[in-house]
Amino acid sequence: MKTRTPFQNQFKRRYAAIFGFMLFMLFPLAPLMAQENATTMSSMEMPAMADPLTGEWALVIHGGAGGPAKGTMTDEAEKQYVERLTEALLLGTKILSQGGTSLGAVQAVVAFMEDCPLFNAGKGAVLNEVGKAELDASIMDGQTGRAGAVACVTTIKNPILAAREVMDKTAHVMLVGKGADDFAKAAGLKLVEPFYFITPERQEAWKKWKLAAPAGKGTLPAEKQKGGTVGAVALDLKGNLAAATSTGGMMGKMAGRVGDSPVIGAGTYANNATCAVSATGQGEFFIRNVVAYDLSALMEYKNMPLEEAANMLIMEKLGSQKASGGLIAVDKNGNIAMPFNTNAMFRGFAKSTGEQEVEIY
Repeated sequence: MKTRTPFQNQFKRRYAAIFGFMLFMLFPLAPLMAQENATTMSSMEMPAMADPLTGEWALVIHGGAGGPAKGTMTDEAEKQYVERLTEALLLGTKILSQGGTSLGAVQAVVAFMEDCPLFNAGKGAVLNEVGKAELDASIMDGQTGRAGAVACVTTIKNPILAAREVMDKTAHVMLVGKGADDFAKAAGLKLVEPFYFITPERQEAWKKWKLAAPAGKGTLPAEKQKGGTVGAVALDLKGNLAAATSTGGMMGKMAGRVGDSPVIGAGTYANNATCAVSATGQGEFFIRNVVAYDLSALMEYKNMPLEEAANMLIMEKLGSQKASGGLIAVDKNGNIAMPFNTNAMFRGFAKSTGEQEVEIY
């Protein structure tokens, strides 16, 4: 069992109280809130009025595996990460507790984290070998099996929104590069100049990488990257699962490199019969091992419990290959898993039962 610092214990108590109060207030007001938000939420994100909501919901999020060893971050830096993760959880909690869909929740949470420069997705993404941000994202609906993804995009402010548009508005699963950017523009999504994504911190990290690997043949190991891929998985009140993942990839990656985040079955997967998964770590290993789908397959074909299957994949299978990373998952019954084999994984969860937690180490 991990030992928490006094700061973590104090922070957890404070935010547990906030969560408890919000959940207490949200449930009695859910019908009124849903009516007030009907004009701003799409029909896909709201339950059908004739379909009673009798289940429970669960939400798990991550801000990437890797990061500094415990004790090397300042209290202020740790506080910032925990606060942003908590805000993301509260956003998803509001959607799910009001009867919104799992798709709507994971999309909103990931978009929020794409806008937060602390993480390696959207604004604040790491840079490739030529100092450019190339972004990947995907989303999957566990009810229908539909999925959408974009890769190597450079001007879409929120790649996860483009992935959702691919899923909803095309016959395809993945669009890449300029074609994906052009599609997003035609869909009316917000575009930005490529420099929007570059923060001073990432620019400085890229310069250090350039000095260490001038030929562009290496990347920073996971433990050296503070912020990582972001993702969310959710179970809604109607029993539907969904997963979403977004990333800037690996510092110093080759131009055009695509990792596991936009690859359905590798970094993202959702199936109502089993679970929803979002992965983070060394993408090449997650692609080779089809980790996200493998978790679902272990549950479906071997009847393995979610946590057992997740731990086996991250700790044993990937561990034996010296691959670093982690994943988050939720099954059809609301059970969750958050294994990782790195120094840290920025993560958190919340449930309709009132359980909630945000952790780094």
